[in-house]
Amino acid sequence: MAFFMMKQHQKMLEGIKNIIFDYGNVIFEIDFPRAQKAFEKLGIKNVESFFAHKGHSSLFDQFETGTISAAEFRDGIRKAADNDALSDQQIDDAWNALLIGVMDGNHELLLKLKEKYRTFLLSNINEIHLARVHQHLKEKFDLEGNEGFFEKIYYSHLVGKRKPSPEIFRQVLDENNLKAEETLFIDDSPQHLKPAAAMGIRTYLLTYPDSIRKVFEELL
Repeated sequence: MAFFMMKQHQKMLEGIKNIIFDYGNVIFEIDFPRAQKAFEKLGIKNVESFFAHKGHSSLFDQFETGTISAAEFRDGIRKAADNDALSDQQIDDAWNALLIGVMDGNHELLLKLKEKYRTFLLSNINEIHLARVHQHLKEKFDLEGNEGFFEKIYYSHLVGKRKPSPEIFRQVLDENNLKAEETLFIDDSPQHLKPAAAMGIRTYLLTYPDSIRKVFEELL
């Protein structure tokens, strides 16, 4: 079985010169149920439809594309919880509950891959989460950010687009003169892979207990 998987991974990388990585649950571990439980404690009902891996309130899309501010996002959470007394800190703590940390060995692997491929980060993220991610990187790894691991980083709230919009994939390809057929995109969300695949980008769905370490370390 392991030999078969290695052959699959080798075939996946044939002709590949560029790799675009998602961040959450590809490099940095996240846990959606933790955030759902935290939102429930704030008083939000129907959290499965309000916030989940495969679907959520438009509030999150707006925040992840930078069309609303952190203050407006927090007001949206207060409205959803029907509780104007919720503090900024309570809301931020609940929202950040899903952030666990960088998976062991991923930074080292990314540096190895950067020597062989042009690597990019493409993440649906927002102002509050990015601040917490940077705090984690500083406290655990003494890093100021992710810039050392990639040629270029695309954070959705800073570029004004988010996956699965085809426009954000087109931007990454065009700005860096990448050929779709020479590019691999790795993400943990099937809905994000479809538009990339439609553009000719090779895609790989990363699902637990799979990891980028299992995919790449045996090939390096």
